[in-house]
Order: sequence, then C-alpha cells, then structure tokens
Amino acid sequence: TAMHNFSTLDLPADELLSHLDELVAHIDTDEGAGEHEWQGLTGATCLCAVYDSVSGQVTAATAGHPGLAVVHPDGTVSFPELPVSPPLGLGAGMPMETAVLTVPEGAQLVLFTDGLLESRDRDVDTGLAALGAALAGPARTPEETCAAVIGAMLPSGQSDDIALLVARTRRLDPERIAEWEVPSDPAAVSPVRNACARRLADWGLEEIAFTTELILSELITNAVRYGSQPIRVRLLYDRSLICEVSDGSSTSPHLRRAEATDEGGRGLF
Repeated sequence: TAMHNFSTLDLPADELLSHLDELVAHIDTDEGAGEHEWQGLTGATCLCAVYDSVSGQVTAATAGHPGLAVVHPDGTVSFPELPVSPPLGLGAGMPMETAVLTVPEGAQLVLFTDGLLESRDRDVDTGLAALGAALAGPARTPEETCAAVIGAMLPSGQSDDIALLVARTRRLDPERIAEWEVPSDPAAVSPVRNACARRLADWGLEEIAFTTELILSELITNAVRYGSQPIRVRLLYDRSLICEVSDGSSTSPHLRRAEATDEGGRGLF
C-alpha cells in the first residue's frame, strides 16, 4: 500500500525506495516497543523499475532484491548488473543507487522473487542459469513466457512464495510526442501555448484544447516565474493526453488548495 501511494507521486526509483526504507524502519521501531514480541518487517526486499516509453530507458533500484532479466527480441537473455542496497529497514538512511539501461522495443522485462531461483537442491547461481535457459528462445507473449518459466523452474515441494512479472516494452510513436524549449520570459508563454493548440488540432483533440491551454498557461507561467532553466514543455498522446512542464530547479512541485481569502493559487484548479 505504501509503495502504491509513493508511486503516485512520480518519485524516482531510488527516492521511492528510500521512503520505503524509512517507513519500514519506523514500523519496526513502533511495533518493537509493544508488549508482544514482534518479528518486524526488517529484511523485506524490493525492486523498483520505471520504464519510459519515450526514451526506451529503464531506471531500476533494488533493496536487497534480485535484479531483473531482459529478454531481447532476438531471444537472447541478459541479467543487467544493478547496484544493490540493503534490504528495507536496514539502510540506516544510506542513499539508494539506481542503474539506467536502454532496452529495444519488443523486449521483455522479467521481474521475480528469489523463491523462483532457490530451492533445497539449487543455489542462486544455478537458478539464474536455469532461468536464463527458460527465458531464451523464439518470441513469445508475456503469458507464454510466464508459463515456460514456471514449468521449468518450479521445483516440487516448493515452500517459498513466488512472484513473477513479465512486461513487454513498446515505444511511443514519435508522431505522438511534441516538445518545446521555453525561454525565461513571460512573453514566451503565449507562443508555446499557441503551438500546443496547433498540435492538439493535428491530433484531432480540439474539444479539449481550451482546457489544455488553461492548464499549460498556469504551469508554464509558474515555471518561468519561479523555476530555472531549462524549462521544457512536452505533450504525449497515447491512451490519454499527458501535459508535462519541467524546469531545472531542485524543488518538488505540489498542488496547493487556495483558501477563501487567498489571492493566488487558484489558477490550476
């Protein structure tokens, strides 16, 4: 539940795991202070991977968890090396590290728990070799990949829980991406807003153009007024329209609801 909530904040993978690490440490401290003996959550592991369908990059961070596997379109398999941080609750405030890799379109990202690799008669290295052999081969759907892996790897008498996730990557059509650089000048807001409106018309989204222009005006104006260079605007049209405005400042933006007497803070709402 905590990870789901943190992910809605669009945090980078390493920051998300850092928040989880602190949360688990607090939970263990609070529960440990109770009257009853508590085993705690310390030692829980986690892998967080974020895929960007525009750049094709995967940003991954792991807290004591096995890394991911990449099945390339030609059927070859690789296990990218990820910097390993301590399990959740044991980080003691140490910064989490991330790895960034670029994967081709049509590749499969395979995430799994250690129960898939280890058994009474198989160590981790042997398990990784067996997993690589099970993943390699001709193109399959994610469902077929899962079935093949479970069929090859699931030992009899398995006692540990197993989780397996397979996701096929795809790239967003470049024709569905629009980007602009914005100078640090309030006069630059109008030309960029007009350019966005023209692109919405090209995409057949005239019915939401007015609302989109209002949102972009507020976001771009705030970035010009309070942010720093580089200021960029990006529109992504996939299953929905995503409007992104970014700047070079180190502060994290957040929505603020205006009080009845506030003279500012109403625009975005």
